[in-house]
Amino acid sequence: MKKTLKMHDESTSRQKVDDDVEEGALPPYLLDRDQTQRAKVLSNTIKQKRKEKAGKWDVPLPKVRPVAEEEMFKVLRTGKRKTKQWKRMVTKATFVGPGFTRKPPKYERFIRPTGLRFTKAHVTHPELKCTFNLDIISVKKNPNGQMYTSLGVMTRGTIIEVNVSELGLVTPAGKVVWGKYAQVTNNPENDGCINAVLLV
Repeated sequence: MKKTLKMHDESTSRQKVDDDVEEGALPPYLLDRDQTQRAKVLSNTIKQKRKEKAGKWDVPLPKVRPVAEEEMFKVLRTGKRKTKQWKRMVTKATFVGPGFTRKPPKYERFIRPTGLRFTKAHVTHPELKCTFNLDIISVKKNPNGQMYTSLGVMTRGTIIEVNVSELGLVTPAGKVVWGKYAQVTNNPENDGCINAVLLV
């Protein structure tokens, strides 16, 4: 009896018709594989771009000799009996900003002698093959460590920022370049001047 009733109902009820399966159609569990492939391609292009960007900053001196702390600092003995040894005098060339004022001598731990402070550098442009005497803006990175960077110590291999506004360099957008990075190529404390190569 139920079968006959079902047969009569079929004429009016709506049933889902299976779509024609196209040739080469993927089952649902394989649908996300194409996306992972695309993601892989995307990550590879990002890596490539990063490599290109890193290549722009290939420095003239990729490896430099590490400077020991004993060589960098001279221990100063203080106090009435010269028993205290917490002060350090920097023995390398340093850069301090134009608005720099020393701490009171009682509280100054790192002393940067005025004779070893530099404000200008002889910067060579590698493409123009010319050397310019430019103002130093800041010390960007000292390869020996963050402490030397914050103290403004300039040793061989240090990246410094120099003012290149007088060179008249222009960006592709037409803006004048103000500051550019350069790498120190000599030992400033021995030569009495800073020689650097512009990173272009």
